[in-house]
Amino acid sequence: MRAARLIKMVLLLQSRPSMTAAELARELEVSERTVTRDAQALSEAGVPVYADRGRIGGYRLVGGYRTRLTGLARNEAEALFLSGVPGALREMGLQDAASAARLKVSAALLPSLRDAPDSAAGRFHLDAPAWFREPETPAPLPALAGAVWADRRIGAVYRRGESTVERELEPYGLVLKAGVWYLCARAAGASAFRTYRVDRFTAVDVLDERFARDPEFDLPGFWAAHAERFARSILRAEVVVRLSPDGVRRLPHAVDPAGAREALAGSGVPDAEGWVTVTLPVESEEVAHTQLTALGPEAEVLAPAGLRARFAADAARAAARYGRADGG
Repeated sequence: MRAARLIKMVLLLQSRPSMTAAELARELEVSERTVTRDAQALSEAGVPVYADRGRIGGYRLVGGYRTRLTGLARNEAEALFLSGVPGALREMGLQDAASAARLKVSAALLPSLRDAPDSAAGRFHLDAPAWFREPETPAPLPALAGAVWADRRIGAVYRRGESTVERELEPYGLVLKAGVWYLCARAAGASAFRTYRVDRFTAVDVLDERFARDPEFDLPGFWAAHAERFARSILRAEVVVRLSPDGVRRLPHAVDPAGAREALAGSGVPDAEGWVTVTLPVESEEVAHTQLTALGPEAEVLAPAGLRARFAADAARAAARYGRADGG
């Protein structure tokens, strides 16, 4: 434990011109007295730690004691510090490892690149969870992350509908989509990869047995194809809708964007009023009712008849309510 702390102290001093005892104590989570003892131990071991006395004094390294990464350009250094997603790393149990890695790289950067971490962090931030929901960390996530890193098989119990299934899986990668974690894996001995929601695992046992990764597996490519197939697979119904020019503009924001693109690509010539008629793939009539309500008077449902009748009833109720003189 002390050896790791001494190494961290050296890296901290390499990454900054000087640090006070209080600053070091805060970073190392020890007392200032311990910082003084550690600085003395480093000095006795040959690390040139120098103590500046006085009110604004502190500790610094002298004699050019520094390890540098050569050939690293500013844009490369800044991109390096964009590669981590703090919230996701914390949920996977990798926050400490990521922090140590960033510290080591900061210490090794040339002085002209020292501000790269702050430069990147001050300009770009990824907020992965969706709006209006409290992000939750699934209990099996840290274990799954460890198995993914180590290429170790897992024995898992997975909830599927009202039943559960047991599988031995080869976990290839984790994906965070709109605040929900997914595991991309394949069953032991199988060739096809599948996607599992992490919050549906009820038990995960990381096995000692390792697996050989398929060198052809591409996690971003696999996920993109899976997401497209999933989005299209749930659009099992169709509705026919007339859209005003404003309705055309707003449609991709109200319904599935891929479904909207497909519908608009097949639309005909606008009619005399400038409206177009499209056949829109939707998940169900119920979902279509909720989604198309957002378009208000910029959309007219033509079919199916039941959905059109629903919108007509909605319009009648709205007209009756807004037609009241007292607004009551």
